[in-house]
Amino acid sequence: MKLSCLQENLNRGLGVVGRAVATRTTLPITNNVLLATEKSRLKLVATNLEMAISCWIGAKVEEEGAITVPARLLTEFVSSLPSEKVDIALSPQTRTLGLKCARFEARISGIDAKDFPPIPKVTDGIATKLEVEELRQGITQVAFAAATEESRPVLTGVDAKFEGNSLTLAAADGFRLAVYKLPLASPVSQETEAIIPARALSELSRLVAEQEEAVDITVNQSKGQALFRLKDIELVSQLVQGTFPNYAQLIPQSYTTRAVVSVGDFLRAAKTASIFARDGSGIVRLMIAPGKLVISARSEEIGDDVGEIDAEVEGEEAKIAFNGKYLTDVLSVLPEAQVALEATNPSSPGVIRPLGADNYLHVVMPMFVQW
Repeated sequence: MKLSCLQENLNRGLGVVGRAVATRTTLPITNNVLLATEKSRLKLVATNLEMAISCWIGAKVEEEGAITVPARLLTEFVSSLPSEKVDIALSPQTRTLGLKCARFEARISGIDAKDFPPIPKVTDGIATKLEVEELRQGITQVAFAAATEESRPVLTGVDAKFEGNSLTLAAADGFRLAVYKLPLASPVSQETEAIIPARALSELSRLVAEQEEAVDITVNQSKGQALFRLKDIELVSQLVQGTFPNYAQLIPQSYTTRAVVSVGDFLRAAKTASIFARDGSGIVRLMIAPGKLVISARSEEIGDDVGEIDAEVEGEEAKIAFNGKYLTDVLSVLPEAQVALEATNPSSPGVIRPLGADNYLHVVMPMFVQW
């Protein structure tokens, strides 16, 4: 293997695949990154066995070859080099990778590429395309609501329902539910439902930030893996096995009180209340009255706070309490505009909907408090 490429391209490529490198693992080779020549380009691959990211960068290839080397070491070394041409050569006998850039040189001991876990090929199944902005928005407004602990694995994923021309993303952790519907750039041939790990979607959101072209998505027939293809990047993720809860029945079909407020004002008041709520089980109380929404929190030890914001209110006066974190989480991902808060009674879920957008809603379970 003998090739040369630009330091900035190699550095960018390593940054892209680096997020898939395993951190805690029983398989040491997953701490490595695979370097391989492919069609006059350099291919970089990293995997933690749940997710694999491949990235192709432009290179002048003189000899074909492949090797795996420690990802962290290579990334740190390359990022410290000057922005010039990097010459890479592999010594097959010693499996040592030599790198040369300006007046810097390094040799890194590698492990044979044959020992690297094979990356699943996702070819059969349903295939479609998604516009970047729609996809990014959907992931941003849904993925944070997925569970982070593994006690119910299906809840660590985002339920993706492909139907005709639309995709519905939903995430829930037992205390909240986020549902976002977005259009597909090309229709799917058959209805398919798959649970994609929230972490894989968050990585995808980060990767598409610099891309303008639509993203190709393939979910294989066995629903074992999903492939997301970008311009020079591919992300393959294992899918979560199991059945996602029927969340439609959790969404309240009516309300007795509705308050429309500014997202910015609501977020500021919720953040302020959360400071006092930290010592009071995270409880933030909301009181809806004519023309206003009152947000308060109190802790026996440290004190209390009350904030008031303007609201367009329809229906009767209402009281409801939420965990402050859940409120600030959802308000932080909404566009700076207006949002509607719908409530029925203190023991029923509250619903948050951005005004003028009928493709997103967020359900939050209430907390039971003494008023």
